[in-house]
Amino acid sequence: MPKMTFVDPDGTRHEVEAPAGLSLLKIAHDNGIGIEGACGGSLACSTCHVIVDPQWYGVLPAPDEDEEDMLDLAFGLTPTSRLGCQIVMTEELDGLTVSLPTDTHNWLGG
Repeated sequence: MPKMTFVDPDGTRHEVEAPAGLSLLKIAHDNGIGIEGACGGSLACSTCHVIVDPQWYGVLPAPDEDEEDMLDLAFGLTPTSRLGCQIVMTEELDGLTVSLPTDTHNWLGG
């Protein structure tokens, strides 16, 4: 089974099993990783913002226009920022590393 690593803002690394076909948001929630995902993965917020390790960014499919629009609302946007709900794990992504931003903006409230 593929594995991936989430890196907390303080540098703590969490290597987890990452079943193919699941979004990074779902994988994070299944493993107790602190990603909010306020909209439940419906691409209506930016609270599942992750920063993809630069060596992996080019391996991912490009974000579509809807994801780019939501990323514009993300706190701490970087050139390798993506939404965790839009990255679906595959065997080719075995070893993927993403970092969590220091904060998120929940424009949905709550």
